[in-house]
Amino acid sequence: MSLGLLGLLLPALMLKEAIQEVRVFAPATVANVACGYDVLGFAIDAPGDEVIVRHCDKPGLHITKITGDEGKLPKNPEKNTAGVAALDLLRHLGMTDLGIEMEIHKKMPFGSGLGSSAASAVAGAFAVNRLIGEPLSKKQLLPFAMAGEASADGAWHADNVGPCLLGGIVFIRSNDELDVAQLPAPKNLWAAVVHPDIEVLTKVAREILPKDIPLVNATQQIGNLGGLLCGIIQEDYGLISRSIHDVIAEPRRQKLIPEFYKAKRAALAAGALGFSISGAGPSVFALCEGEETARKVGEAISKVFSAIPLGNQVYVSKINPHGVHVVDEKKPK
Repeated sequence: MSLGLLGLLLPALMLKEAIQEVRVFAPATVANVACGYDVLGFAIDAPGDEVIVRHCDKPGLHITKITGDEGKLPKNPEKNTAGVAALDLLRHLGMTDLGIEMEIHKKMPFGSGLGSSAASAVAGAFAVNRLIGEPLSKKQLLPFAMAGEASADGAWHADNVGPCLLGGIVFIRSNDELDVAQLPAPKNLWAAVVHPDIEVLTKVAREILPKDIPLVNATQQIGNLGGLLCGIIQEDYGLISRSIHDVIAEPRRQKLIPEFYKAKRAALAAGALGFSISGAGPSVFALCEGEETARKVGEAISKVFSAIPLGNQVYVSKINPHGVHVVDEKKPK
């Protein structure tokens, strides 16, 4: 072992017994944010996933319990998003022989467009990093969480993982280089997010996108993205409203969501700044100025889905500035 790596690991090894168990919460995220396909996302307060990790005597990482997944997720850490992220981190640190048990509690639906895979991956990497004494910063955990999410959908884009890990609104200049920047969220910016009870697979939602984009559409999308970023930074709600328009993915993906345009009209009529698809869908979101408006907008969208009838869940939240965080931790008795 090199002196440099030993120096990095010593604080963690010294703190190993200082924490016996850690429970963390990783929140849902809204990716794309209309015009920011694969390069923009933000975190909300709920729903989210919980992961618990603890030291054990048996060497290696072991997933001992999974709830809320209806038996769909594997306990093999090499095939589980949270496990892959944690293992990637442990390999990087040269600590794969350390005995760790992991529990995963899924509290958000699969194929929801709310970053379910990203939340598990972020929680896995963050929880293990905390358990061993936080040798890496949150931002340094990004590639390990990305590896976990990529194991689920094969894609390498940080617009869910970035805000889930770091919190707030995150812009990704380059997914390949993982060059990300956090934007200051306007103080009174709220999101109304509605998840209809259907499942849309990311793979399917990507397959229906156009392979070639007309120059006029590309120019319009770039203008909208620039306007949205400026509006966020300047707290200009009018500019935010004028910019939340997606001319590339939304026209194709809306067909996967029943009554999408009716829900959009209802949201805007209730006072939303803008409305679009969260990630690959089927969840939809509206950005709003103020909590009262956001709650009215969420109710208006929900009524459209309920009338079909289609069950749905409404989440109203400010932009979550914290991202993944520790819920509880236990020290050895």
